[in-house]
Amino acid sequence: MSPVVRIEKLSKSFGALQVLRDIDVEVHEREVVVLIGASGSGKTTLLRCINCLELPTSGRIWVNGEPMGDFDPGGAFRPLPEVTLNRRRAEIGMVFQRFNLFPHLTALQNVQLAPVMVKRISQADAAVLARSLLAKVGLSDKADVYPSKLSGGQQQRVAIARALAMNPQLMLFDEPTSSLDPELVGEVLETMKQLAREGMTMIIVTHEMGFAREVGNRILFLHEGRILEQGTPEEVFNRPREERTRAFLSRVR
Repeated sequence: MSPVVRIEKLSKSFGALQVLRDIDVEVHEREVVVLIGASGSGKTTLLRCINCLELPTSGRIWVNGEPMGDFDPGGAFRPLPEVTLNRRRAEIGMVFQRFNLFPHLTALQNVQLAPVMVKRISQADAAVLARSLLAKVGLSDKADVYPSKLSGGQQQRVAIARALAMNPQLMLFDEPTSSLDPELVGEVLETMKQLAREGMTMIIVTHEMGFAREVGNRILFLHEGRILEQGTPEEVFNRPREERTRAFLSRVR
């Protein structure tokens, strides 16, 4: 089967600063790939390039077999027309560090908004879908509550339900627990573990090494914009080949 995500020779620069360097990676259906590495290693930039929230400088990206940009023969990455890009983004769910919920909408309204606005389903059907997804993330009793009355962990779970409302083929998580108090981290990670058990294809940036070990099928260690090492959790965490990987893991354990 063709991969859900295929990336070839992806590079990204911000002016003179090169953040990603010749990234090659494939992610297959039902696979959970976890990106680890020090701050500034390029993890979040790589994640944001996949759905073109950051436009790559060069290289090629396909999601579900569809190109996410026009590919210049010289290697430059050219953006797609906005209508085309938004249609392809609709199949990619993304959960950010910050929850980005609409404060004037209830949890239910936040979840049902995109299916109504983008997929043009009825308000009634969207409400049924939103309630089922809030139940999925353990928030059935919070449907009519506004974000300001929810804990950080509850807000992040609403954000996950909102992403799932578009029935994505791929979920991207950018350090989804980094803004949470320690006692709230577990409830969000448990929701993500359940998605993994259900077979959702996911790419996750996280500093939670225990979670990465438990949930990841494959670990990618990024260093200075390159994938320096990759393998199963057993290989990367227990038998890292690279000295920089060993040094990083010794600091975060």
